Formats: sequence, C-alpha cells, structure tokens
Amino acid sequence: MAPYTEHPRTLLHPGFVGAGSALLIAAFVTDLMYYRTALMQWANFSAWLIVFGLVTALIAAILLLLDFLLGRAGRMNWFHFILVSVAVVLSIFNLLVHSRDAWTSVVPEGIVLSAIVTVLLLIAGFGGWILTGLRAAVVGERP
Repeated sequence: MAPYTEHPRTLLHPGFVGAGSALLIAAFVTDLMYYRTALMQWANFSAWLIVFGLVTALIAAILLLLDFLLGRAGRMNWFHFILVSVAVVLSIFNLLVHSRDAWTSVVPEGIVLSAIVTVLLLIAGFGGWILTGLRAAVVGERP
C-alpha cells in the first residue's frame, strides 16, 4: 500500500465569492446600458443580476462558515472581508432602489450604488476572492 501523501486543502468559498461579485459587477454594466438606451429591459436585467448576486453571496457566506467549521480556513483577511460585506449591504439597498418604476429605478441612485459596489469588489478581487488564508496542514494529519 502506498504511503499517505498530503493533498492540498482547498477552500470552498472563493468560487462563489467570485461568481457573486461577477453578477453584481454585471449589474453595473446593465445599469450603464439602461442609462444610455432607456430600454426598461436593461433595468430588469440589473435587478435580476443583483438578486442572483446576493443569493450567490449568501451561498458564499455559508461556505465561508463551513470552511471555518471544517478547519480549512486560516486567518480571516479582514480588509477583503469588510470590502465584500459592505458591497453586499450596499447591494441590498441597491435592490430596493431597483424595485422602483421606470427611470428612477436606476438613475441616479441605482447607478451610483452599482458603481460603488463595483469598485469595492474590484479592489477585493485583487486578493483572488479569498477571504481567509488556507490553514496549514499539521504533519501527519489527514485532510
């Protein structure tokens, strides 16, 4: 039988943080399209993207908690965690703004909130969407 070899542990949350961020950033793009064209469907796309981005953020939060409970996560990267958390809170408010009718659903508050969220998420994205460090495996410990 082959001796036990250490397999690198992987974190569960980064993919969902990145996917949720991509959806929220895409909402900014559709807000810009609505601003340029005034076609209401772009505002609808924005609202849907924000909803799906927030649902994905909820899944990412659950997986982040699971990373900690399973002992996969190391230290929390508080800077990126706060950036992503603020972006999620602003996106909740943005969803409320996008629930309005017609032009006021996007202009001016919705597009400004989407822009702020985009900037926060792009800054956090430079960290690779990882909100924690990977816990180092103890020698002889099984994954």
